Amino acid sequence: MSMRWTGPASSTRCWGSDRRMSRIAVLQMTSGIDPLANAQTIVGALGAAAMGGAEMLFTPEMSGLIDRDRARATPNIVPEDQSPVLQAVQEAAAGAGIWVAIGSLPVLRDDGRWANRSFVIDSNGVIAARYDKIHMFDVDLASGESWRESAAYAPGEAVVTVETPLGRLGLAVCYDLRFPALFEALGQANCDLIAIPAAFTRPTGAAHWHIMQRARAIEASAFVIAAAQVGVHQDGRETYGHSLVIDPWGDVLLDMGGEQSGMSFAELDPARIAEVRAQLPSLANKRPIAG
Repeated sequence: MSMRWTGPASSTRCWGSDRRMSRIAVLQMTSGIDPLANAQTIVGALGAAAMGGAEMLFTPEMSGLIDRDRARATPNIVPEDQSPVLQAVQEAAAGAGIWVAIGSLPVLRDDGRWANRSFVIDSNGVIAARYDKIHMFDVDLASGESWRESAAYAPGEAVVTVETPLGRLGLAVCYDLRFPALFEALGQANCDLIAIPAAFTRPTGAAHWHIMQRARAIEASAFVIAAAQVGVHQDGRETYGHSLVIDPWGDVLLDMGGEQSGMSFAELDPARIAEVRAQLPSLANKRPIAG
């Protein structure tokens, strides 16, 4: 599928010239069943992001492979040190000299189960952090869609944060969005940003995507970057799109819509975090609640 590379969205907020801004790139994908084709898309986006002055690129959940046919997918789900997608992205990040948050890749664990794993890669191509999605998408929707992520994937157990050029980044993936305790932990870890990459279904996206992403940014008083899958995929599923960048006040700085894959830029104002936390110190004011 062709990709569109765009400059800053019209909704991106610009502050005074005396404030240092951090530029990020967000990739909205329609990933398919061929990992090498998906890797090529990410590598192309990395080059365009670097040329556009981004410090970091964010990609969606399952950037390297979307295939609901588990028998067909199995040969493509390998240990991370054998992943052609991960290797290609590491080399491209080092060549471009920017960081990248891979929303997630399916990888084979040592125990033979699969993990839905996020990676943060630094500008030297080194893996700076890994996060395995904690909450498995096991649902039966009114639309007739039925999903059992836990039938193949093992859940993660650890909350993960990592220091980046943008500040402290907290990691979550898709269905994690619905579980406030994870985001309370990320807020208490004083994250400046939280990545919530996703492959949201259309019904759940239309109902809850924007509301919940904004709520998570407000609760943590942090930026939220939610790179998303979009459109009709080769395996037949449809995803909602609307990759978002949200500021700590809950304002939407970027919405990439629900029709096309592509990449856009957004400008983050790091000073905005302290401003919001000074106005509404909800993290500092939190008190334990007796059971």
